[in-house]
Amino acid sequence: MKKTTFSLFAFLLFFSITFAQQPEKPTTSEIYHNLQKLNFLGSAMYLAAHPDDENQRLISYLANEVHARTAYLSITRGDGGQNLVGPEIRELLGVIRTQELLAARRVDGGQQFFTRANDFGYSKHPDETLEIWNKEEVLGDVVSVIREFQPDIIINRFDYKNPGNTHGHHTSSAMLSIDAFDMVNDASRYPFSAKEYGTWQPKRLFFNTSWWFYGSQKKFDKADKSKLVAIETGEYYPDLGLSNGEIAALSKSMHKSQGFGNTGVRGSQTEYLEFLKGDFPKNKSNLFDGINTTWSRIEGGEAIGKILYKVEETFNFKDPSTMLPQLMEAYELIYKLPESHWKSIKIKKIKKIIADCAGLYLEAVADRQNISPNENFKVTIEAINRSNASIEVGSITSMFANFPSTFKPTPLYKNKKYYLESSYSTFTELDFSTPYWLKDKGTIGMYRVDDKELIGKPELENQFSVKFNLTIDGKFISFERNLIYKFNDPVKGEVYQPFDVLPEVTSSIPKKVTIFETNETRLIPVIVRAGRNQLEGTIILVTPKGWDVSPKSQEFSIAKKGDKKTLLFTVTPPKEQSEGTLKTLIKVGDTYYNEELITIDYGYIPLQQVLLETQAKVAHINLQKKGEKIGYIKGAGDAIPESLEQIGYQVTTIPPSEITLEKLSQFDAIVVGIRAYNTVPELAFKQTELIKYVENGGTLILQYNTSHSLITNKLAPFKLELSKNRVTDESSEVKFLAPNHPVLNAPNKITQADFNGWVQERGLYFPNKWSKEFRPILGMHDKNSKQTKGSLLVAQYGKGYYIYTGLSFFRELPAGVSGAYRLFANILSIGK
Repeated sequence: MKKTTFSLFAFLLFFSITFAQQPEKPTTSEIYHNLQKLNFLGSAMYLAAHPDDENQRLISYLANEVHARTAYLSITRGDGGQNLVGPEIRELLGVIRTQELLAARRVDGGQQFFTRANDFGYSKHPDETLEIWNKEEVLGDVVSVIREFQPDIIINRFDYKNPGNTHGHHTSSAMLSIDAFDMVNDASRYPFSAKEYGTWQPKRLFFNTSWWFYGSQKKFDKADKSKLVAIETGEYYPDLGLSNGEIAALSKSMHKSQGFGNTGVRGSQTEYLEFLKGDFPKNKSNLFDGINTTWSRIEGGEAIGKILYKVEETFNFKDPSTMLPQLMEAYELIYKLPESHWKSIKIKKIKKIIADCAGLYLEAVADRQNISPNENFKVTIEAINRSNASIEVGSITSMFANFPSTFKPTPLYKNKKYYLESSYSTFTELDFSTPYWLKDKGTIGMYRVDDKELIGKPELENQFSVKFNLTIDGKFISFERNLIYKFNDPVKGEVYQPFDVLPEVTSSIPKKVTIFETNETRLIPVIVRAGRNQLEGTIILVTPKGWDVSPKSQEFSIAKKGDKKTLLFTVTPPKEQSEGTLKTLIKVGDTYYNEELITIDYGYIPLQQVLLETQAKVAHINLQKKGEKIGYIKGAGDAIPESLEQIGYQVTTIPPSEITLEKLSQFDAIVVGIRAYNTVPELAFKQTELIKYVENGGTLILQYNTSHSLITNKLAPFKLELSKNRVTDESSEVKFLAPNHPVLNAPNKITQADFNGWVQERGLYFPNKWSKEFRPILGMHDKNSKQTKGSLLVAQYGKGYYIYTGLSFFRELPAGVSGAYRLFANILSIGK
């Protein structure tokens, strides 16, 4: 008779908030659930392109109903998305979304893997995607992860059969899975991972389809389902009072940066899996049909299973410590097994269950959150045995901390605290704490990771390990805990943070883009942060060729760790137009540093300390402009106001409630932020005022909106329909459709050179239908696509100008793209 209990989820849901570094404190129901997983020797992998692409219902079902080892392989870290929780974009957003996926897996019970692929933005076709990613490298990463995890079953999120019909990343993820399925058992393909993990052959490959892929529910109902497997995933768990769908919603809600808060669904839910490769299951209700998932799967496993199945059958929920003798017996048998994939997995799992059954609390806490190399710090050990078991501490060991040694083992008496402090702790190596994939500069499509053993891992694990060498009932067993830092917050209570090793000095240039519209000098502040006490050094501001800086270097002295000092450098641009990058170089003793420390501290993910090269862009732009006062109406959020202030405009943000003709008339032009007509409902009632402003001689510029969820269909005084047309290639050719139009000629003469150096894309959600009053200015297209003409539309209305643009000024201006500034200045100056 199969036993099920699901109060584990109460712990999982709590654990997702308290983070991975906090010690686990499981209930007996959770211990039992982990024992069920220990007794299941089967693995499943879900595979897709981005964070939030995964099907949490299916992952939760596999991990917690089937009890399989379940992983999600996300090809990217979601670096190209938007951020609803803060200002971080690109690589820093990838750091956040990595932690969001780890939080989601702590809720639904899965594991997380990645490749080195960078989410470079929207792609129309897998050919483009795989060229930018470097197909051979990213395929090698997929092969490596599959060989390491050894899934019996692989499930793709996306369809591989219709390239070009959806996001190129999505289709590419499925194509990579198809290729890898046939490749992982061939030792000649990617020999490093074959040698490291061995070859492997998954049993079967599925595609997680649904009616959506068929075009409608009606078409799906009529479709041939002979190759489909239907899985019921809507189970209700009485012990928790939650259904699998509700747990999946809590997991999905961890994707907070993407606004994926989700309401739980109750009742029956069916997932459909289309069989692609391998052996089709004879029993369609069992995805692991024909796969041995018992202990007899491995050599020597039957004796272990005999013990552990009995423990599961007679589990003591009131006092699980009574089962320690049997668990220790099984542990010793597992320990004696030949080295193998399953041995390494199960040895970790059973050690955790043993510690949990004994109520064994083990913790290593640093006296500060971060240190610099060669800085001495203290580590405090806490150990407590909350059972009747006979447990003794033999020693505490670590690569970075010295602990007093004892001549004989120290008993851990029931419920009596054991404390030990390190006599000396330090680090001498300069291997700093930062996301490993950001340590070296990669390409647009791939992160650089020189240590191949790290490929696939979500983050560095157990960087600062402390080993507890114990005996339980006279039998030796060791446990490892990662060093953490914790403190008490008056509101939050006990707060846990990762322990980090950081440089003794970091620097930052606060203004990431500085625009020089004239030849005049600018003061550039540089902030130096001390990573230790009594810091002295010299800093140099490195400028691009042709730029001058004064002074050439400055000495600094900072007394206290964590304090900062601002130093000012005078920078002079060359006379001609020029772009480049400012960098810093700091010398402390005989060591040079050029890192900026970026702290990401949101309440729902662990504290992240990121080290990136200190740099900021400078651009001297030959730019003319007319008009001075710009009104800005905020949309979903962009940095257009700050960017316009860089070139001398006075920008005033206008709240929707203050949009009146009288207010608007104060400004030379009005700029509406991105997606304002998707996110600001009040604009539907203010459109009349905006149109009157144009009629009276004003210039109104609307940036892109999406074609769905518009708050009004009357965006313009004339017919204007949005589409999903976009140009994703930022270097695509631009054709001047109206070369004599003022917007391309005054006050700045726009040339092809002004479209060099754009970032991520040309633009998105271009209109595809408009009235004759609109003049299309630019034509552009991606490779193998038709030319679009809706990226910049200009219409005269009354005495003024209405302009709609899907060009990605919201990306280009903050990135300091000179040509984008010149074109935007022309747009603002039209009619002046």
